[in-house]
Amino acid sequence: MRPDWDVYFMRMAALAASRSTCLRRHVGAVIVKERMVLSTGYNDTPRGLPNCGDGGCARCASDTPSGTGLDTCLCLHAEQNCVIQAAYHGVAIAGATIYTTHQPCLTCAKIIVNAGIRRIVFAGDYPDPVAVEMLRQAGVSLDRTSATPAPAGE
Repeated sequence: MRPDWDVYFMRMAALAASRSTCLRRHVGAVIVKERMVLSTGYNDTPRGLPNCGDGGCARCASDTPSGTGLDTCLCLHAEQNCVIQAAYHGVAIAGATIYTTHQPCLTCAKIIVNAGIRRIVFAGDYPDPVAVEMLRQAGVSLDRTSATPAPAGE
């Protein structure tokens, strides 16, 4: 059976998540406009730095509780990487949709709003009521889908 567009692009986001080297969470994202992929991203350390598993991020290798110590984490989130890659390659993403395996955090939500992305499609929870309210106020639609499960390891 041929998947609809949301399922198709969510599967791409899940595939991008499989590239993540984060020891805690594998997240992938794809930015799409007019059914064309503009950028992909996954959570990982910045370019040129060792991956998490190779000692790139001490927080990821520690027993720091989830949601704490984020200011010491070197990893970029998938949504951040996706927007950065588009900018790095000179690709305009205003008016686009971002497909992400997890609901965006507040920082990623702010970046998404300022990048001009108008719609977010996500599968897995990363509940942040402040981010949800900010997206609502900014007019960005937030659509949960069951198109694909969260990547293995979640």
